[in-house]
Amino acid sequence: MPSPAVPSRRVTAAMVAERAGTSIATVSLVVNGKDRGRVSTPIATRVRDAVDELGYVVDHAASSLARGSGDLVVLIAPDLSNPFFAEVIRGVRDTIGDRFQLVLSVTERGAQPLAADVRRFERLRPAGILVDAPAAGESMSASVPVVLLDAPGGTEAVNYDLSPGVHDLVAHLHAQGHRRVGYLDGTSRATTFGVRRELFEQECAAAGIAVSEVTARADLTVDAAASATEHVIEAWQDDDVTAVVAAADTLAYGVLRVAGALGIAVPGALAVAGFDDLPSSSVTAPALTSVALPGADLGRSAAERLLATLDGTAAEPAALPTRLVRRASTGA
Repeated sequence: MPSPAVPSRRVTAAMVAERAGTSIATVSLVVNGKDRGRVSTPIATRVRDAVDELGYVVDHAASSLARGSGDLVVLIAPDLSNPFFAEVIRGVRDTIGDRFQLVLSVTERGAQPLAADVRRFERLRPAGILVDAPAAGESMSASVPVVLLDAPGGTEAVNYDLSPGVHDLVAHLHAQGHRRVGYLDGTSRATTFGVRRELFEQECAAAGIAVSEVTARADLTVDAAASATEHVIEAWQDDDVTAVVAAADTLAYGVLRVAGALGIAVPGALAVAGFDDLPSSSVTAPALTSVALPGADLGRSAAERLLATLDGTAAEPAALPTRLVRRASTGA
């Protein structure tokens, strides 16, 4: 009968330090990505070679207990499948580099992140938490640094300056001869959607453009937007609406789908515009006019703010600029 297998010996930081001819503290700096400017290149190379040779794996749980916080950064978002959030993730990942591991979490059923979501991840003792488009009215304070993304009015938040983009959108519609427009809103509880609509209505009033009282709202999917549009498109036409602005590009895609199915010429009979400027907006038929909200810049700025907080150099963040990208859906 064969003898039972003897478990392999766990490789420790002390063993790596011995192989590399350095201290355990130096090994810790290198494997946690904190060696820049603190460990010479030859020594850091020796440590990494020893890590590879011995097959050393960092025990993050033990490290977290020892430090009182981990090397994880958690990003909580309402919909990681949306191309916009993919850009946000890229911006965060590029900024934190190898210093922290990024953990992604999507909220249940695509709902806006709540305070309960932050508390759940707070128990893991991460280095910090990023919360994208949180639900309005939620307190996101925690025992670890928390940075909010696209949360107008929130403290410790990185936001867009929507005013330039919205102003240019309304000016563009006015120049194209539109005097009555419809608005397709999102059902999201995120504050940013309320701000988008409020600014749009204010700019329309200043420009002499009426916003139709025929209302429509949809979840942030093309199917939901198309269904909502189908229910109001005739009412919009009866109300002499000649342009529809959607609170997000994914919603605008639903409007384009319905217009195409009903034979409504875009932009000849109905102009369509959105918010986000997703990569796919340049290849829709017709290409979609959109207020550009650069997701990668949002993720990058939020990550920079988190790192600054962790390093004790935090400063008030500047609002990210927005701009209008004119395309064929509005006759540009």
